[in-house]
Amino acid sequence: MQLNEMFSPKGVAVFGSAGEGKLANILINRVLDGGLEEVYAINPKSQSVRNAKGYTSVLEVEETVDMAVIAAPASALKDIMEDCGKKGIKAAVIISSGFSEAGNADGEKEIMEIAAKYGIRSIGPNCAGLVNTHANLVATLETMPPKGGISIISQSGAIGGSFMSLSAADGVGIAKFLSYGNGGDLTVIELLKYLEKDEDTKVIALYLETVNNGREFMETVKAVSKTKPIVIVKSGRTSTGQRAALSHTGSLAGSDAVFDAAIKQCGAIRVDTLQDLFEVCKGFSLLPEMKGRNLAVITNSGGPGVMTTDQADNLDLKINEPDMDIKDELAKFLPSFAGLRNPVDLTVEGSGEQYGKAIEISLKQNDAAIVLYVGTPYLNSIDTAKGIVRAYKVSKKPIAVMLQVGKDIKESIEYLRENNIPCFASGERAVYVLSKIATYYEYKNKADDVPCFESVNFKGKLFEDNDRILEPEAMDFLKKIGIPVPDTAFARTIEEAIENANVLKYPLVMKVVSPDIIHKSDCGGVKLNIGCEEKIINSFKEIEKAAEGKDFQGVILSPMIKGDREVILGLTNDVQFGPVIAFGMGGVYTEVLKDITFRIAPISKDTALEMIKEIKMYPILKGIRGEKSIDQNGLAEAISTFSQLPFLYDDIQEADLNPVFVYEHGLKAIDVRILKK
Repeated sequence: MQLNEMFSPKGVAVFGSAGEGKLANILINRVLDGGLEEVYAINPKSQSVRNAKGYTSVLEVEETVDMAVIAAPASALKDIMEDCGKKGIKAAVIISSGFSEAGNADGEKEIMEIAAKYGIRSIGPNCAGLVNTHANLVATLETMPPKGGISIISQSGAIGGSFMSLSAADGVGIAKFLSYGNGGDLTVIELLKYLEKDEDTKVIALYLETVNNGREFMETVKAVSKTKPIVIVKSGRTSTGQRAALSHTGSLAGSDAVFDAAIKQCGAIRVDTLQDLFEVCKGFSLLPEMKGRNLAVITNSGGPGVMTTDQADNLDLKINEPDMDIKDELAKFLPSFAGLRNPVDLTVEGSGEQYGKAIEISLKQNDAAIVLYVGTPYLNSIDTAKGIVRAYKVSKKPIAVMLQVGKDIKESIEYLRENNIPCFASGERAVYVLSKIATYYEYKNKADDVPCFESVNFKGKLFEDNDRILEPEAMDFLKKIGIPVPDTAFARTIEEAIENANVLKYPLVMKVVSPDIIHKSDCGGVKLNIGCEEKIINSFKEIEKAAEGKDFQGVILSPMIKGDREVILGLTNDVQFGPVIAFGMGGVYTEVLKDITFRIAPISKDTALEMIKEIKMYPILKGIRGEKSIDQNGLAEAISTFSQLPFLYDDIQEADLNPVFVYEHGLKAIDVRILKK
């Protein structure tokens, strides 16, 4: 994507009142302070600011103008965009608010149409601008960060500003800051595609409140993640947060669990907080590739080493005891009372030289190291920092450091950062960052060119007149698409029920058939272990009475089937991503256990196998205390097949199979519900 005029403009016109303290005045000063010289102030009074000459219209400027930065009232935007188009400007940063976020979607659409007419690409409206440190461009009211390799795309200008403040305080640099606000033109999808090719960007930080075009977003994230890491914070996790996101952006936030699943499918890294976002990006921007999950911990204090090890266990990083040859090498220069088992504890006597040697030796059989140094206020720490850097240059593997207490701590941390070694407030924080880095490279190294979603050929409509397919038809449908079901028979009357019971053989299950009843067991609509004709008659009457006032159409009969392990398969529609497949432990305890995992449908058999292994109760499915494993391949086939239904038949809104009995060989869907859009 070519956006050179936006990210590397030579001439910039700033629109808006240029009086002292006004937004346009501040923006002009920021652009000038950043280092651009060809800056023009466009305002009704033709007021100049420093050496930015004032004009009443951009059409009066004789020089070439590449980009407009607009901080004028919403009512003035139409005329401004027309003038920009006539001037030949091809990029606009629209900071002005008062559009779709305030209910003025028509006004936003109108200015976007003018921009499109003239080929103007824009970010905003209602954005906080942009920064390109590598081109001396500071078109924002936010903090000016140091130059570096992190680029941040933020739906919120304030969050982006806070991120850059963290960057400035830590000394870890930014390549680009992009606040897209309402996303009237350039959206997160197009900005990601731009940053994918941007040589200055090593890692992309992304703050989101909502996602539009969720499936295109996923495909874009997957493509970009093959080249460079994307680290995401998404707000709106709770219902209250979702309401706040709607208020802020004018868009629905969707389900957080579904967003989590989407990110997992396309290889991005999700974190919880702004601090997490910055620290993980810091790690990615400074450290080389992490090629596994084996971690060495080198410390001069036992307590921090133990806490770091605990966190590593929690996050699935491996703290393995060194081989004997590694221990022998360490023992040659460490005192007899030093700990050699990983963590390697140098004790308080550990010198900078010992730190360096211990790191270098430990990294012979590990993929990364965390180095913990707790000094004293009267001693220097620079020798330790130099020892760490020496080891890093030899090993060329990721090293993360906690450096605390010392006469020259600040200087030592700066020395480490200059040598691409990040420092963190604790060993636990370092572990968290390395765990995310390891997860990303695991994904990247196995990523293929297969799209996010399975290919499915559309067949048509499933429903005719009714909003629901009743269970007898639904069972026949499942059998037709290859999902096994028990033998069943539908009976509208007691006489039909008796006749069908003699064919199916006792004992039997009887369930109510009514479009008005979803949860059959809650209303007395399920009868179990029916063993004779008398019980058939009584059960039918009891179910008919329980359905009184409902549209009672009869009962469905099937043999009693034992299934000691039950799962649920579900389909729903998410506002951002469309059809979603859910899998988890099933039966009556589904809503209590909430042991459910999600993917954006449709999915492959391999992805379905991943889902099976993700739930907490997977050991039960695999078999415990001598039990045989369920048929995981057969279950995965059923999940994949079920996930395709909304794409085969586009009038399906929701569906679930609950319970599905799973066995050592095969499975059976015992109950089914399918709803129309």
